[in-house]
Amino acid sequence: MKKEKKMYKALIYTMSVLISVYALSGINFNNFFKKNYQLEAKVFIIIISFALGYLLASFVINFLEYSKIL
Repeated sequence: MKKEKKMYKALIYTMSVLISVYALSGINFNNFFKKNYQLEAKVFIIIISFALGYLLASFVINFLEYSKIL
């Protein structure tokens, strides 16, 4: 039972990061960074994607545990 729970959590975290990458791809970050700082902008997007993915996954996991689905 615990392995299944870990598998669901890993799937939720992975899907959340992918969803956050997809959502952030619609934002033009070139206006927020200086000219010729494309690498820094890409690193920023990766960090923000992981942070948003973690927050979303934590919310979903806590919601599912609270409602006794997971």
